[in-house]
Amino acid sequence: MTSERPTQEDLRASAGPNTLLPVNERTYLHPLIFYLAASFHQTHTMRDIMLIIHFIGLAMGIGTSFAFMFLGIAAAKLAPEDRLKFALQTFSVSRMGHIGLTLLILSGGYLMTPYWRSLSNVPLLIAKLVLVVILAILIGIISVNMRKALAGNAEAHLKKIGTLGRLTMIVGLAIVILAVCVFH
Repeated sequence: MTSERPTQEDLRASAGPNTLLPVNERTYLHPLIFYLAASFHQTHTMRDIMLIIHFIGLAMGIGTSFAFMFLGIAAAKLAPEDRLKFALQTFSVSRMGHIGLTLLILSGGYLMTPYWRSLSNVPLLIAKLVLVVILAILIGIISVNMRKALAGNAEAHLKKIGTLGRLTMIVGLAIVILAVCVFH
């Protein structure tokens, strides 16, 4: 009687849908995760990883704009004294937008690598990049106003934030539209 350990191939061949596969002596993976990890490693490039990060950043950034839009609609239905308190409590959502913008800029810089040399020949791409800079500036201004609103005179700062937020959403959507036009 031999006490040979089965090979990975033997285990994969005999694995059922809920069988965990050993990666090493201490780590086991579900067959689907094992398959996805193995196939991703073999077929995808750094560009694919950066695209995934870019789309996650996009979802976080644009998602924050939509979240604030719907939170603003909900706040409008509240009594004035509750509205102010509610609006100040929603500022924590902006952190998601900051993270999303950071992911977009970092991954976008990498994804732009093949385009930097021909940038002057693609005016829509220049417009998109200019709008990204404008978006970052707007988000910075909103962040400053959020800090000021938390420190005092919240109503005046919330009006500015609302106006800038709507503008930020329009700029964000314009960036997405230009990206589709440029990279179609």
